[in-house]
Amino acid sequence: MRLAAIHTYPVKGCHRLDHDGARVEPWGLRGDRRWMVVDEDGVGVTQREVPALALIRPEPRPDGVLLRAAGRPDLTVPEPADGDALPVRVFRHHAPAAARVADAGAAEWLTVALDRKVRLVWLGDPTARSVPDTTFSAPADRVSFADGFPLLLATTASLDAVNDALLASGSHEAPLPMARFRPNLVVSGCRRPWQEEEWTGRRLRIGAAVFRVARPSPRCVVTTVDQETAEKGREPLRVLAAIHAVDQKLLFGQNIIPDGVTAGAEITIGDEVALAGD
Repeated sequence: MRLAAIHTYPVKGCHRLDHDGARVEPWGLRGDRRWMVVDEDGVGVTQREVPALALIRPEPRPDGVLLRAAGRPDLTVPEPADGDALPVRVFRHHAPAAARVADAGAAEWLTVALDRKVRLVWLGDPTARSVPDTTFSAPADRVSFADGFPLLLATTASLDAVNDALLASGSHEAPLPMARFRPNLVVSGCRRPWQEEEWTGRRLRIGAAVFRVARPSPRCVVTTVDQETAEKGREPLRVLAAIHAVDQKLLFGQNIIPDGVTAGAEITIGDEVALAGD
């Protein structure tokens, strides 16, 4: 098996960046989801309620981020190292984490782009947020503004299974790109679909880095949003319900956590992927 793609999402919920290589940090890939759009209550705004987030294309800049969107002027936002501190939550039921509020210009730009009053916050201290799911993590594990775990891994074999089922059903939405599932890492060369779910509880080596495989990822309506147009459809949730519902959850991909002894390693497209110890 090989690492086929690497993606980060500098601003949670916004468009992805594609990489040839990336540095693994304890809380995820470098630069991944260190920024988040929040509502007036300090709760993260996601594509579940605002699909237009997909149309915002952030790009990292030294000590900041550049925001781009069609019909809007580009805006460079500096890291708010001295900005107002705010306790924010990725989801309303999650524990709060301390973040810094970006300048008013970022709030104004995003409020117009998303047609709702929002602010932009920065996770200046990436050790501030614990992994919410304590059943599948250790007390010392940390996560950025990702939903629950530091990284999401998906496989091309499972995507092929989804698209084969869509094509067989005659769906006009077939085939779907991997971008619908918003993974960080994509692995090719699996012998069969859903093989990644068999890795739960084990360690996975990707190049020089080792990860603990936490649990398969239940999928939500974000997967129905076209990541290039922000238009919503019905798939892949309908086909997942037909071909891969497990305990009433629609699963696709694996949540993984960097192993403490290898955090800081570099991974590169083409790296070998194998279960550690095999």
